[in-house]
Amino acid sequence: MSKIVTARPSFQGDLMLRRIDRLPSGLKGADAIDGKLVVAHSETGHDHVIDSRNARMLIDATNAFIAYLDVGATTELTHMRSFDTHAPLTLEPGIYEVRRQREYVPEGFRRAED
Repeated sequence: MSKIVTARPSFQGDLMLRRIDRLPSGLKGADAIDGKLVVAHSETGHDHVIDSRNARMLIDATNAFIAYLDVGATTELTHMRSFDTHAPLTLEPGIYEVRRQREYVPEGFRRAED
């Protein structure tokens, strides 16, 4: 069953999404791969993706833990794994901040791996 993302944070694995009022400045657009935007890449191949026809993803070049989705039509953020998968999140038209969980290691912070 899909959960609808609201102003309160919603989670899918190591991702947190929340609606925001406007995009910050200085963002760069992300390219789609085979019609999908990879919101979070997984080294084990179970990426979190959204249909590029319904949204655009914008990257904050100064912070690898934050991205933004500008959603033009209702769509789902899906988890590309056939087993032990995270439920899809339904995104209504609007702007979303996407934060990637991080963890501390002796070398500093790194992205958490789902």
